[in-house]
Amino acid sequence: MSQVPAARRALAVLRLLAGAPGPLPASAIARALELPRSSAYHLLTAMAEDGFVSYLPEERRWGLGVGAFEVGSAYLRHEPLERLARPLLRRLVDRLGEIAQLGVLHGAETLYLLKEQPPRHATLVTDVGVRMPAQLTASGLSLLAHLPPAQVRALFPHPFIDRTGRGPATLRELRQVLARDAQRGWSAEDGHITEGFASIAACSFDHTGHPTAAITVTFRREGHPPETWPALAGVVRATATSLTTRLTGRPPGR
Repeated sequence: MSQVPAARRALAVLRLLAGAPGPLPASAIARALELPRSSAYHLLTAMAEDGFVSYLPEERRWGLGVGAFEVGSAYLRHEPLERLARPLLRRLVDRLGEIAQLGVLHGAETLYLLKEQPPRHATLVTDVGVRMPAQLTASGLSLLAHLPPAQVRALFPHPFIDRTGRGPATLRELRQVLARDAQRGWSAEDGHITEGFASIAACSFDHTGHPTAAITVTFRREGHPPETWPALAGVVRATATSLTTRLTGRPPGR
């Protein structure tokens, strides 16, 4: 079959990137697989369109994409996600002067993968590697808002964890919050994790339109009253959209 050689070349690219210590330039991929450079670029472009490889513009290198990790280990997909998101988080911190984080869903919890903050900023409990109840975090809410209702129900079969006496306390309340957040395109939490701090988050998507990660900005509430939150949300959403583009993703319904 004519597709077999192409399929084998694509698998060879995946094996090469999986075994490399880090992302590779296209020239190195072409050389390792004994491909013409033009053929390597065409192959990488096609694989990127389906989410199996990702281009890292700052490094001018190619790494494994979300699609490849969806059929492999969920753990391994965090590294390219972090590489793609870190420059965006740094720009967000430079623009807003507040803490920016990258989070993913880990069951019914939010797992924080990255954290960038300006100098001399207050330390938060939501550090890298920390897990928090997803229904209490802005990042968790933004991801849950784009999951099917049946999946949300399966994640929350038991009474909700209450950290500060705030946030949705039942599945019905959670569904109401998620419906609102899905419609406006961003989520917020106000003192659900730490008293005096609030967060705004927006979701990034993979090539299937599935929620992959959330970009979050956390700040002292006294510095940003609620009437300023929609403007902050616009900046966070733009960053999340940039990450979706880097993941060769698309919002659901497109």
